[in-house]
Amino acid sequence: MTIPNLISIIRLAMVPFIVWTLLDGQTVLAFILFVVVGISDGVDGFIARRFNQQSELGAYLDPLADKTLLVTMFVALGYLEAIPLWLVVIVLTRDVLILAGVMVAFVLGDPIEIKPLFVSKANTAVQIVLVALALSMPAFNLELGVIHLVVVWTCAILTVASAFAYFVAWTRHVAG
Repeated sequence: MTIPNLISIIRLAMVPFIVWTLLDGQTVLAFILFVVVGISDGVDGFIARRFNQQSELGAYLDPLADKTLLVTMFVALGYLEAIPLWLVVIVLTRDVLILAGVMVAFVLGDPIEIKPLFVSKANTAVQIVLVALALSMPAFNLELGVIHLVVVWTCAILTVASAFAYFVAWTRHVAG
């Protein structure tokens, strides 16, 4: 077990605690835990590259931890109405469609290698910013109306663009 893999496992284990603190009204603690988990994502990647501790397990654990955190936070923040429910639906639908596409390609005997596209990386970055904003507003009594709205719509646009880009890549892959 490498150190980066252990960090990824800890990140996965932290997700329920972050959600619990958020739903329990401990918004400052939820924000702090979210930031710590976010920083640990960068740390495990740095350690993996710098000390040649990249592994096949880590290639699955790291994105699994990231996706678990973001999806769970979107659902929880949607439930609390800190993120619009329509955006939660768009984000979840994109992720389900990507997973379904990978599974269909696998079943067809033509597994697809998942490579993050630039638009997907930008989308993830904006999702992280949106979660951080949505957590920080109640935690620190911030009123970020227009900024929050701009980030919400940017997230929506990038999520749809990312879904479309993956659909195009998937269609090309399946078509051969």
